[in-house]
Amino acid sequence: MSDFKVIESQEQFDAVIGERIKREKETLSKKYEGYVSPDDYQKKTGEYERQISELNTALKTANEKIAGHDKALAERDSKIKEYESHSVKTRIAHEYGLSYEAAEFLNGDDEEAIRKSAESLKAIVGNSKAAPLASTEPAEINSEDAALKKTLKQLKGE
Repeated sequence: MSDFKVIESQEQFDAVIGERIKREKETLSKKYEGYVSPDDYQKKTGEYERQISELNTALKTANEKIAGHDKALAERDSKIKEYESHSVKTRIAHEYGLSYEAAEFLNGDDEEAIRKSAESLKAIVGNSKAAPLASTEPAEINSEDAALKKTLKQLKGE
């Protein structure tokens, strides 16, 4: 105990304690070697929050775009179904000898139901045929006779 020296200045104190502080810093730095410092943590947190906000904005935009595509697909699917239904109704009306206008009155979601509807409509309407596209009256043989008949009709007032 004779080697004890009284510390009288700050420099002497720093020299004596400096080695001990240095060893403690090395021990702590080895202990927390894999950890992130608070400043680095704040930087990383800020960077991650920025990325999260950018990705959330991109996600919202993508979801809106997908919703628009889904709506367009649903509209197209309904149009396609309508066209297919109309095509089946027209084909079945033709098979049953109904007019194309009568196809609008056929009901049903599938081909079997449409066929039943066509049978019912055929039973109600019957076998009436559409008016012929050309005149069924005989053609005048002599054009001179036709002209005389026309004049006679005009004179009678018909």
